[in-house]
Amino acid sequence: MNNLLKRFGKDFELYLGSFFLSITSIIVIVNVFTRYFLKFTYHWAEEIAVGAFVWTIFLGFANAYKSDDLIGVEALIKFLPKKARKIVEFITCIIVTILSSTMLYFSYLYVQGSTKITAALEISYSYIYTAIIVSFALITVYSIYYAVKSFKKIFSNEDVEN
Repeated sequence: MNNLLKRFGKDFELYLGSFFLSITSIIVIVNVFTRYFLKFTYHWAEEIAVGAFVWTIFLGFANAYKSDDLIGVEALIKFLPKKARKIVEFITCIIVTILSSTMLYFSYLYVQGSTKITAALEISYSYIYTAIIVSFALITVYSIYYAVKSFKKIFSNEDVEN
């Protein structure tokens, strides 16, 4: 049980994103079935599916950054000496921290000012838009962690990861 909690804590974005992707898939499949075979649709299904999909995308984005699975320009970095790679890695982490914290701030302002409601369910879009805040908050935290880690690498003999 303790191992399961550790694994969930380590990749909670994936598990939560998988939950939202499952919700999206189930609702879309049920809605397609009812449309073609039972000749009716649930008017709220699209709103739920889109909202869950938005959460899936932004949680996946945060996890991809944490797992270092985003596309990067490594061809140029490979030509640099190891010490320079460490410095570039640190500068990159600082830039990502600045950008993600800026996006966190502006997404928070955007969600706070949102008055739009969904058509069928008449719930606030801020429940959907909160995914943006959560995503950039996670990326900011991860980038700070990576900045500290890469700063320590500059002054150590540890090699830069490939």
